[in-house]
Amino acid sequence: MIREIMHDETFLSEVSAPATVMDLYLAKDLKDTLMAHTDSCVGMAANMIGIRKRAIIFADDGTCRVMFNPEIVHASGEYETDEGCLSLTGERHTRRFRKITVKYRDEDFSEKVERFRDFTAQIIQHEIDHTNGILI
Repeated sequence: MIREIMHDETFLSEVSAPATVMDLYLAKDLKDTLMAHTDSCVGMAANMIGIRKRAIIFADDGTCRVMFNPEIVHASGEYETDEGCLSLTGERHTRRFRKITVKYRDEDFSEKVERFRDFTAQIIQHEIDHTNGILI
């Protein structure tokens, strides 16, 4: 289901609760909502659609990827950049890493560890920040 985008900074600033198998429905809602905003968005976190759970989605070479309970376990190559956000107006300055390793649960709730780099890594970092209540 396509969900409305949350703009309330107080809500977005709160840390999200861990996702459970009961939250697997979020994959479809996140995909539907991201697809409805592909002209202006490459990723989102569940709190951006009003659900305070640790779940994110991001575009990865034309495919939508969902992660539950993502956690960056290694990062390297720090740099500074400006980012925009569908939930917030304008762009903001932030620091990111060029390479990250993420531990997460997939859409079957199986645990995975995967490496990402460059723009995909940047998107994932932005969305994980959302789950931690960090607004850029």
